[in-house]
Amino acid sequence: MKRRDFFKNSGLAALGAGFSVSLGLESASAAVPDNALINAGKTGSANTSEGKNWGDKPVEHFTTYFPDFADNNIWVRRDNQVFTCYRTGSSQKYPYFYPLTGPVSRASIAAESAMPWPHHRGVFLGIDRVNGGNYWQMTREDGQVLSQGPKLISVEKDSVEFTDSCLWKKPEQDPIIEDNRRYVIQWRNDNLYTLDLYYDWNALVDVEIQKTNHGFFGIRVEEELAPWGGGNILTSEGGTSEADSAGKPANWVSYYGKRRCNPDITEGVAVFCPDTPFAPHDRCPWFVRDYGNISPMPFLFVEDGYVFKYPKGTKMSLAWRVAVFAGTPAEIDLNGLWKEFYNK
Repeated sequence: MKRRDFFKNSGLAALGAGFSVSLGLESASAAVPDNALINAGKTGSANTSEGKNWGDKPVEHFTTYFPDFADNNIWVRRDNQVFTCYRTGSSQKYPYFYPLTGPVSRASIAAESAMPWPHHRGVFLGIDRVNGGNYWQMTREDGQVLSQGPKLISVEKDSVEFTDSCLWKKPEQDPIIEDNRRYVIQWRNDNLYTLDLYYDWNALVDVEIQKTNHGFFGIRVEEELAPWGGGNILTSEGGTSEADSAGKPANWVSYYGKRRCNPDITEGVAVFCPDTPFAPHDRCPWFVRDYGNISPMPFLFVEDGYVFKYPKGTKMSLAWRVAVFAGTPAEIDLNGLWKEFYNK
């Protein structure tokens, strides 16, 4: 799909606050920032400056707003409602997704800065205890995963794809890690969509990661989906609580529950992990908490004093899938989605 110019108007302030602006054809004479982009995934829509269709009702498809003049985030809407935002501000500890909405409720299934651990933010990726730094919590001076600017690849009716490159570094110091990530969002049906992350990691120096329970990919879910708020846990191995899930191998872990905004709606999220992510593990162990954290966790369930060592030039390629659904895990083929993603 081709990118289109985005006309600035008096609603520009709303973009900075996280709201997209709907523009009619009467705005065509307004100033045109060259680097402000709307991308409409409506099948058959005109996506050139010669065929503007700002007034079309954007229903039943994805649209992205990438306002370079306002921030460096990518806002994604579906049915003209906020669907998610990939946040990459230079003042953040790490890039993350928030919100990530339920397919029916359109309320976020991911939490933002929720207690008792407010450094958990939406759908995240970071590690602490790396080369004496912390790329997960504490201050930016302790370490930061710094986005180099996301790039939109495509927007179709039922899918969005974009990339980002990040440098792991402390202020005024050279980076120790670089990563390249590709995100693909696919709307499967009215009750299910997936968010896939393809992740390439490159050690720019000798990297050592000490045993830690804060590592790599995960989601902090809204409390009503977790046991603390009356929600539920289910794993691919039949685990139904923190006690029988934490540290255990599984292909996926799911949280689900009734939505606070409408108890007639049940929604959930599942995180998928490859079966052999890191030695010394043969299968993916999990960091699972009743308050709502889900993380495939290679760096915790080892002996005290164990150090993961990655010499300069070490490269890793990983992939994780997130499925967001309406209903319960029994109504969604999570095992099939895992097999599909990992080609099993």
